[in-house]
Amino acid sequence: MSERTETSPAHHGHQRSPSREQLETATTVFALLADPTRLHLLWLLAGGEADVTELASESGAARPAVSQHLAKLRLAGLVQARKDGRRMVYSLRDGHLRRLVTEALNHADHQVTGAPWHA
Repeated sequence: MSERTETSPAHHGHQRSPSREQLETATTVFALLADPTRLHLLWLLAGGEADVTELASESGAARPAVSQHLAKLRLAGLVQARKDGRRMVYSLRDGHLRRLVTEALNHADHQVTGAPWHA
């Protein structure tokens, strides 16, 4: 593989070559993002924390399905939950995931709408 002469602004964070474990972990994240309902839930959580009722209402998914998706995302360490009275409130674990979800959907927007690509 040839040496890179220029890196994109998105490449400024972690510059060492990824380990096998990092690649496998990232693949797991992408597999979880590959479900439209889970991606929608993560996009909603990118805007702030919410409970299952709010997420079900906003996503249009059934409450039991939202709960199951959140359980998978929580088990994978992508979302966290905290108790607020009788309800569980969910949020994203970190800004990396927030940016990943946002950029994936921005990329999709260009493909769907035909908007010009930019650097």
